[in-house]
Amino acid sequence: MRGALRIALAQGVILPDTLKALAAVGLPVDGLTGHRRLLVRADGIEYVLARPQDVATYVAHGAAELGIVGRDVLLESDEDVIELVDLGYGVCRFVVAAPAGSLDRSLEAYQHLGSLEVATKYPRVAERHFQRRGIQVELIKLSGAVELAPQVGLSDWIVDLVSTGRTLRENGLEVVEEIATCSARLIANRVAYARERQRIAELADRLEAWAGSRP
Repeated sequence: MRGALRIALAQGVILPDTLKALAAVGLPVDGLTGHRRLLVRADGIEYVLARPQDVATYVAHGAAELGIVGRDVLLESDEDVIELVDLGYGVCRFVVAAPAGSLDRSLEAYQHLGSLEVATKYPRVAERHFQRRGIQVELIKLSGAVELAPQVGLSDWIVDLVSTGRTLRENGLEVVEEIATCSARLIANRVAYARERQRIAELADRLEAWAGSRP
């Protein structure tokens, strides 16, 4: 094991709140912004600044002992990590959405549709959801704005990650069903947690107390 505890942090929208959380529990964060370095060392901590999709991979494979990333990434990645703390920020939802007024939004209505074409950036989340529902779908993987897909006839429905739902409404879509609510999570590598349980658990406890104290 390295002497320094290495923590992988998701860059992007949750990073400012992540830095506030780390600072609140006494970790040094002053050197994490204002430059392009991706590995930052500070007072016994090493930070890896990575794309959200890569954080769970770094942690699962032992390149970092800990990580902070959205649960949406964990659900889609299927990496084998331990979720230690729900940090309570970066809240969003995985939803199924359809053109407004196109379908009664009851679950029973699913069963009479036959095979659906569903566009999504999150095929694993979508596949598991529809399998649980016993609904046959053809998944169409997109990289950009999936809200466009029903408007141009590419798909019947979409599965997407939403925060306020404004983008759905502005594109004539409405939520059929919520799949999962997601927020930022502290995660750990399984081997590292076994070897460094006390050190990691102390940090997890401080972050959990911080999360529980937020309004």
